[in-house]
Amino acid sequence: MQPSQTAAVPQEDAHAWLTEIRDLKNTVAALRDALELEQIEKERSVQAAVAAASGNLEQLKATVGALRDALEQARIDKKKSVQEAVAAANHEIVQLRAAASALRDALELERNEKEKSVQAAVRAAHDEIQQLKATVAALRESLEAGRARK
Repeated sequence: MQPSQTAAVPQEDAHAWLTEIRDLKNTVAALRDALELEQIEKERSVQAAVAAASGNLEQLKATVGALRDALEQARIDKKKSVQEAVAAANHEIVQLRAAASALRDALELERNEKEKSVQAAVRAAHDEIQQLKATVAALRESLEAGRARK
């Protein structure tokens, strides 16, 4: 087109072009608004997701802390139970040793008493034997004296 022909553009075409340009500008503005709304909605979704993740993270941290505390308490309880069992075993050992010592002492006392009884019985038997020997000797002397008189 030449410059002289540009001025000869019919007014209807110019009006149609201007209307189309205005419609296109309105469409661009509407699309821009829709895009901005979409970005705002996307940011809200991201923020909501971050908040939810943060809440989940805090819950997980609390759960981990509670589990750690429970594990530590279980360790303490186990250690306490072991210590109580060891103390009970040591107490029982002390009692058993005392009982064994008492039984040993009683057995030793019983042995001493038995030995004394045996010694007393041996002494009594020995004394009886000595008396019987003395009696036999006296009877023998008496018998010999009686024979000598006859």
